[in-house]
Amino acid sequence: MKQEQLIVRQGQLDDLPELQKLFVDTVTTICNADYDQQQIEVWTSGIDNKQRWEDIVTKQFSLVAQQDNKIVGFATLDNGNYIDLFYVHKDHQRQGIAGKLYADIETEARRLKQTTLTSDVSKTARLFFESNGFKILTEQIVSKKGIDLINYKMTKTLGCPNI
Repeated sequence: MKQEQLIVRQGQLDDLPELQKLFVDTVTTICNADYDQQQIEVWTSGIDNKQRWEDIVTKQFSLVAQQDNKIVGFATLDNGNYIDLFYVHKDHQRQGIAGKLYADIETEARRLKQTTLTSDVSKTARLFFESNGFKILTEQIVSKKGIDLINYKMTKTLGCPNI
């Protein structure tokens, strides 16, 4: 994939159905090496919370990566310093999309004069975040609907804000 073919733009409410489908398809396909079927079902049941998804697009800084009029990834930044959602389409992994989205998220955090970024990162995404300078603060067990999922509270120091 050539980077110039990739368009990164602000997310909008019209994107929600495609974002939710990408989220479910990606977690179901890509994360199944790290999480079992019950864990994936509980994780993907998050799409049932319509208000949360609307808030993600309307209240967070949300970026959508688009290629040939198809959404191939998205990332959101909450409160200027917390990466809430970060997903790349199951058929578009390892093409530089995550790197571009992450660079733009970090640029926004720096523009907002943030000194750190944090995220709750899945086992699947851990290596990507580590390769971008994040460190694990703690391993966490998140319980949803009686099912335990392991993830990691991770942080990255951005240093002094640019003046």
